[in-house]
Amino acid sequence: MKVQDLPSFKQKALQWAATFEVCCILDSNNYADRYGKYDLLLAVGARAELDASSACKFEELKAFYELHKTWMFGLLSYDLKNEIEQLESKNSDQLNFPELFFFVPQHLIIVKAAEVEVLIGTPEVIDIINQHSGSIEKNHSPINVQNRISKTAYIETVKALQQHIARGDIYEVNFCQEFFAEHAVINPIEIYQRLCQISPTPFAGFFKVRDQYILSASPERYLCKRENRLISQPIKGTAKRNADPKIDLQIRTALRENTKEQAENVMIVDLVRNDLTKAALSGSVKVDELFGIYGFPQVYQMISTISCELNPDVHFIDAIKHTFPMGSMTGAPKVKAMQLIEEYESSKRGSYSGAFGYISPESDFDFNVIIRSIMYNAEKDYLSFQVGGAITFAADANSEYEECMLKASAIIQTLGS
Repeated sequence: MKVQDLPSFKQKALQWAATFEVCCILDSNNYADRYGKYDLLLAVGARAELDASSACKFEELKAFYELHKTWMFGLLSYDLKNEIEQLESKNSDQLNFPELFFFVPQHLIIVKAAEVEVLIGTPEVIDIINQHSGSIEKNHSPINVQNRISKTAYIETVKALQQHIARGDIYEVNFCQEFFAEHAVINPIEIYQRLCQISPTPFAGFFKVRDQYILSASPERYLCKRENRLISQPIKGTAKRNADPKIDLQIRTALRENTKEQAENVMIVDLVRNDLTKAALSGSVKVDELFGIYGFPQVYQMISTISCELNPDVHFIDAIKHTFPMGSMTGAPKVKAMQLIEEYESSKRGSYSGAFGYISPESDFDFNVIIRSIMYNAEKDYLSFQVGGAITFAADANSEYEECMLKASAIIQTLGS
């Protein structure tokens, strides 16, 4: 059926979905995407769940898919790295999100070109959605957002990481910091909608597992599969936009020609190429676009696209495992960068810089990178978000800190803090 008022439908659908214990909403916010299949996906309720707990979580996911071979939606935590490599995570974690959680939905609704289709469930569910008022209770409680580390500590850490670069331990590392609020009582629906209004992005999403929420305005695709082709689109390079069109165009051009940003981007492109070779048909890895500049409400981003043909002898879930976590959120060389991340960051990343998305019955999939996202544990009233950037030898610590604050600005504005 045709949707006459898509924003109103989305708001009502979100209200309805959030009444279930488990749901996942993936929203493209009308961005054009040559690899995207849907404008909006609503996976609601759980007919089956996998909360993987063994030391072989990707094997559990493989078995879960082979058992059901239907639509499933799920979360991959950054700390799955410990299963892939000889790594560990000992930093503070106040959120306690699952490391790998997938579910088969009771209801699945897709929207494409303003056409709504119920793929799982009965058509009457559309009438149930439309019965919701659409009005959402506003959150007026003050939220006291705090930095986990000070600006001084951030700058000192950047300089320490640059010493590792000078010694040749790494070329680049993605260093992140946590912002958090204790005793935070929010309406996740309202906060998510406000976040998407301030910062609409192509890989936005609302993920709920009982009392745990991810409210995401992610601009970045981690990995998708279309038939036998894998596509990854890492982001490296950020510039703040300007309301003056002439100045804004100059900023866009300057980012495109910025040799420092290009150097950071190409290091990650090489890392992703290397990751993809582990699952690729020999000789099929290629860079489809290098240094593409894409505009978002607050920023321009430098995005590259790398793809390959999936080796038919490699299970598609192994392709995810071979490339996880996204290279743009680690650094290069990848394993050493992740070791230093654990040593120098103050908070466990958990779901941050992990991914959530879907797997289809035909084994196609699409996952975002969990950045520009609020994580909320409603049982503990604990709210958290993290921001970071690529540290290279040429990086200026003060500038990197300002870039972090720019990336955090949409969330801080959303929370009214």
